[in-house]
Amino acid sequence: MTIHREGYRIIFFVIIILVLINSFAFGFFEKWFEVRIGIFILSLLGLIMVLQFFRHPNRSIEINPSNVLSPADGTIVAIEEVTEDEFYHEKRIQLSIFMSPLNVHLNRFPISGNVDYFKYHPGKYLVAWHPKSSQLNERTTVVIRNHTKSVLVRQIAGYVARRIVCYARENMTTVQGEELGFIKFGSRVDVFLPLNSKLKVKLHQKVTGGKTVLAEI
Repeated sequence: MTIHREGYRIIFFVIIILVLINSFAFGFFEKWFEVRIGIFILSLLGLIMVLQFFRHPNRSIEINPSNVLSPADGTIVAIEEVTEDEFYHEKRIQLSIFMSPLNVHLNRFPISGNVDYFKYHPGKYLVAWHPKSSQLNERTTVVIRNHTKSVLVRQIAGYVARRIVCYARENMTTVQGEELGFIKFGSRVDVFLPLNSKLKVKLHQKVTGGKTVLAEI
């Protein structure tokens, strides 16, 4: 287990702020030992929460060209047939994964292949489970082609998440399970699959990025 590089700057500033708060508290509340200890404990808990949010677990990825791996840790909140209007303009199976602030927020490529399409969309910050968040929120869209099949992955910012990082670019080669990007502080990832995909997950199931098989294509 390590800390993801996307967290270095935030963790640094959090530590500086907490040091200043505790320095002030230990001076101002010199006669109130319980208050000083209370502030220190709260500061320590806050730092632990930030550290666990940016944790980067070491995972062994089993590469299989027939499988679509989960791009994120979280919970399946939607499985439905929809019309994908940005790239495919046809019916697709949409799987939506909600990532709470307690989940690992590193995103991974669900399949190996080539990036056919990448686009960043500025937008609103509706709660991640809102049905319109995939059309209205800040988001990125990445399409990866694997032989004759392709999968679309959409990173969606939530009400708390205000920063999406995506490492994908058009024409780059992807490796299943490697880093796609990072979303900070609560969010959602949508995956759009071919209609003939064989689903391996169900609604409300907990999934693990790079490990859980979402479908066979």
